[in-house]
Amino acid sequence: MAFPATLAPGDVQSKLTFFLPDPSGEPAYQYLRVVPPPDKPRRNSIDDIRDVVIHNARGLEDTLSLEVNGFEFLNHTSAETEFLDEDAIKTRYFAEIEELLKRHTGAKRVHIYGHLIRRNYEGKGPEVPGPAVRVHVDLTLETGTAILCQQLPNEAEDLLKGRFRAINVWRPIGAPVHHDPLAMADWRTVSLEDLVPVRAIDIGAEYNILNVRYNEKLKWYYLKEQNPSEIALIKCFDSATGHGGAMLCPHGSFHDSGSPPDAPRRQSIEVRAFVFD
Repeated sequence: MAFPATLAPGDVQSKLTFFLPDPSGEPAYQYLRVVPPPDKPRRNSIDDIRDVVIHNARGLEDTLSLEVNGFEFLNHTSAETEFLDEDAIKTRYFAEIEELLKRHTGAKRVHIYGHLIRRNYEGKGPEVPGPAVRVHVDLTLETGTAILCQQLPNEAEDLLKGRFRAINVWRPIGAPVHHDPLAMADWRTVSLEDLVPVRAIDIGAEYNILNVRYNEKLKWYYLKEQNPSEIALIKCFDSATGHGGAMLCPHGSFHDSGSPPDAPRRQSIEVRAFVFD
């Protein structure tokens, strides 16, 4: 891939980690926040590290949308700032996000099925997640349907009769993001043939995620120095396959060599929600 001689202000040339399959042909798997058995590597896929240009979305926020691009950025100030109290996260913060998603998407119902905080990861074990460096999508429609049926067994049948989306709400904690910002691929440049199901083994659960093969047509964006009052909405799937818009958004973190070395390490919270029309 040929790179421009000069980059637009805020654009970054960096590396993203893509997927190559195990040469043995074994179906892809990955251990997440658990230690694998002694005879198993943490994952059996091969990292395919590629140079890419990642465009700065600062100033372009009004031109990017969840339904066209698969992601978008919104201003949203939360009453929560440190995210140290699990009870406060699951009550006050979840309520904020539910209201935001209802208002922004017009959904009749929002169900938050989980959240993940990434912080203080240096030198910690796998149960403390750091930035996700491999390009991925958090779950498949089939996995999302299974989670919904498990968490809302008495309502799932009725809820699944309408449109059903999975949306992640990603927010920096404490400071603007300088190290390991999040890159998102424009849906219009994604090929479904490059999406690979991977069995994820996590704490108390197994489910399918998607990894992504490299394709030079992919166009990447990030929000330079995204701050805690700016959130990213990231679509993981959409059951309305015929609506003509974005179905999902591959994403992953990257190293920005221009970041100040003494800037604080990235901390973030992602709330994972099902949205029903």
